[in-house]
Amino acid sequence: MGHVIYAVNAGGNAHIDTFGIMYERDPLEGKIGTASDFGRRILIRDVPIADQVLYQTERFHHSTFGYDIPLKGDGEYILVLKFCEVYFDAPGKKVFDVVLNGGMKVLPGLDIFSRVGRGVACDEHVPFTIVGNSVFVAGRESVLRSNTLRVEFAKGLKDNPKVNALFVMKIKMDEFLNLVFPGRNDLITSLQELKTILGSIIDKNINSFENKDGELKGVKYQLLEDEPSDMKRLSKDKPGSGTKNFDPYEADTSYIIPILTALGAMVPLIFHFCRI
Repeated sequence: MGHVIYAVNAGGNAHIDTFGIMYERDPLEGKIGTASDFGRRILIRDVPIADQVLYQTERFHHSTFGYDIPLKGDGEYILVLKFCEVYFDAPGKKVFDVVLNGGMKVLPGLDIFSRVGRGVACDEHVPFTIVGNSVFVAGRESVLRSNTLRVEFAKGLKDNPKVNALFVMKIKMDEFLNLVFPGRNDLITSLQELKTILGSIIDKNINSFENKDGELKGVKYQLLEDEPSDMKRLSKDKPGSGTKNFDPYEADTSYIIPILTALGAMVPLIFHFCRI
């Protein structure tokens, strides 16, 4: 399993989080930018109470600033950046870029409020790989200097760049996700099985509506011959009076409703994994 090689509580003091990650006191204190604890005025959502402080303190600057992260040789890493919008209450008020190694934009045009709203924890995950003197991010390559990775928060046109906390872990992405979400593999397997079941039901249902020529059963269309040729249109046969006759071709889809309801309940969870 991987291990944390660097962790900083930006604008704040040292802290050990609920995962056992030890964040050091901000090394930029008194050197660059401004430390702020304005976020202590509000309760941060989507984060354990014990880790509120990681999102309540921050460092911002009127210009681009960043941190130099020492690495541990070749391998796969993940950079986790923690943000929380604690001041603005609308999108487009604070927009900036996150840049790696001086030129690779990994989070261009980051608008925290637009992503999660105000007072909500926002973690951004950036996997990267080190091979020799090169760093690879999403297929892009950059030359690494002194085995140190530079992460910068670049000044944009809307307010000042900021960060609440960050850490770097030497670990594969799948291992990291299994560490953070222990039941992830079981959930993915269940979703794949559900997808297979739903696909089979939908295919069977469609086949029950179609005949060998692919035309819909139970619904007949005819041209209204009493209309001019340029006004002819398709219409359904008018239903007859009396008791409705049983249609052996009419498919019963009522049994799909509970399955679709269950799938709908899973959508927020699926969306959460996609964000990651």
